[in-house]
Amino acid sequence: MSTVTHDTTYRIRYSDTDTMGVVYYGNYMRLFEIGRTELLRAAGIAYASFEAEGLFLPVLEAHAEYHAPAKYDDEVVITTRYTPTLTAALILNYSVHRNGDTLVTGWTRHTFVSAETFRPVRPPRRFIEGIERFLNQNHSL
Repeated sequence: MSTVTHDTTYRIRYSDTDTMGVVYYGNYMRLFEIGRTELLRAAGIAYASFEAEGLFLPVLEAHAEYHAPAKYDDEVVITTRYTPTLTAALILNYSVHRNGDTLVTGWTRHTFVSAETFRPVRPPRRFIEGIERFLNQNHSL
């Protein structure tokens, strides 16, 4: 299956930076979350609706490689990629760019779980349908 790709523009805030004036390394995970949430939203899937249905999508693993610093007031683009697989795990890949330069790359691994039991469950049908719809719309352009 094809890869879903979505770009999100983000302006670095003062609160994102550390005393060196660059984005604090841990805040890139928040940027990854922003990218992930916006990719789902672009596919017509609001993350909040999963919670309303009694599902969570926790991060099981996370990784980042830092290539260059972002600074206060930089406008960056968070590119989020998801390639659907036949497994219960979802792996999303991220890259953060400024003016074409790659600042950070990384990935997160997730699985859907029941809010009651925290045991893994299959992705809801509407998640799969939303991803398929997003792929079809973007391949027909």
